[in-house]
Amino acid sequence: MSTSEHWQNRPEGGGRFALWLIRTIALRGGRRLGRLCLYPITLYFYLRRGPERLASKQYLQRAFGRPATPWQVLKHIHCFAATILDRIFLLAHGEKPFRIETQGLELLDQRVEQGRGVLLFGSHQGSFEALRAIGARRPGLLRVVLDKQKTPAMTELLEALAPEVGACVIDAAQDGTSIALAMAEACRDGAVVAMLADRGRGHEVLRRTEFLGSSAPFPVSPWLLAHALQVPVVLCFGIYLGGNRYRLIFEPLSDRVEIPRHARGPALDALIARYAQRLEHYIHVAPYNWFNFYDFWQDAPPAAAEPAAAVVGERVGV
Repeated sequence: MSTSEHWQNRPEGGGRFALWLIRTIALRGGRRLGRLCLYPITLYFYLRRGPERLASKQYLQRAFGRPATPWQVLKHIHCFAATILDRIFLLAHGEKPFRIETQGLELLDQRVEQGRGVLLFGSHQGSFEALRAIGARRPGLLRVVLDKQKTPAMTELLEALAPEVGACVIDAAQDGTSIALAMAEACRDGAVVAMLADRGRGHEVLRRTEFLGSSAPFPVSPWLLAHALQVPVVLCFGIYLGGNRYRLIFEPLSDRVEIPRHARGPALDALIARYAQRLEHYIHVAPYNWFNFYDFWQDAPPAAAEPAAAVVGERVGV
């Protein structure tokens, strides 16, 4: 299997039985026992998932500026496994067993208080589940755009633990217009709508920007949605600090994203470059936290069609 294969074509790791077993061990034996199980799990995935192992090695070489060692790749996989395990405890018990630091949360609150809704753009970094845990402080405020079809076993497990969390998910497996309409409705209700902006799906239009030393493709749809919805955009970076510690960092990007029709390309390039620069900054802060286990720098597919987000403004009434 080539490392350049698109991420959507890679199978879900483990499957229902493996995830059920991990959940059972974790919830009945406790977090300490669950974390002990991560060592054989990490070794198993290192030995059996060749494309992910190679992608990790190539990414870490970019992050460190030198060839990555097998130990560093193992540490990368273990960090990912640790955050997956913690998702179980965050959903089952909330933030209580964890130390979740926040930085810039008051800036997010200021924008929420405007009542217009907020778009929260994150990345496949650390744990987005930690964000949902602190979102429980204000029930009903947070909506998460998530592709349930990509990891059905994990989605089924997590929703069984916390059905109320599943009810707050906007399924990204829908068509673009349905996603945009659901996001617009949530924003009209004053919600915070969170989505990951560093990975494009197979059919999405992508634009390239400099990232960790080379040109890399990023999706344009989050930025077109921000333009259509005309609500504040805040960046969120969730960092796993080891043990039971997480840090959530919120950085306001814009109170209103404007993408002029006559200069759409340059405007998109500037927004994506700014996002990529902040993502790169936090990758250097915590390099083992970025979890795109595929060739992120592969050639982007041709932009054959305009995404639904580009024309959804008239339909959502903005």
